[in-house]
Amino acid sequence: MTTSEQISTDQNAATEEQLEQEGDIAADFLEGLLDIADIDGDLALDVRAGRAYVSVEAEDASALSSLSHPDTVQALQELTRLAVQNATGRFSRLILDVGGSRDARQRQLENLVDRAIERLDEGASQASLPAMSSYERKLVHDIAAERGCVSESFGEGADRHTVLRRS
Repeated sequence: MTTSEQISTDQNAATEEQLEQEGDIAADFLEGLLDIADIDGDLALDVRAGRAYVSVEAEDASALSSLSHPDTVQALQELTRLAVQNATGRFSRLILDVGGSRDARQRQLENLVDRAIERLDEGASQASLPAMSSYERKLVHDIAAERGCVSESFGEGADRHTVLRRS
């Protein structure tokens, strides 16, 4: 996200009520998709840190296995954001979790950061991580800070990635 996009986003921060509305719209959209795909799932809505969070859960985890791959979750999240934006006229920063996929991705990112730190410990001056979404980069920045590293994002669009250095 560029500085001007961040400023625009900050100036247009959604209220708690608007975020709850986003969650409701997202839930309706996702229920329709689940019905079309004949997949059983329960939806949970939450508002945290200025974002609407929608989780798709199922008692039988295998029921969601076809949707819980990180690339699939990312694509569903983008479609859901577009549905919310179409209904509200506002950009949405909604986060979607399917069958615990966000926790699984968090663990993957932690491992990625730990491997990068190993490269720094072996003498590298910096360690570049692969390109990822703005949400994943934010998680990486948080993980790196917890582990005593400095992180910075570089690049534009789909090539935007994070670089770690020792503080």
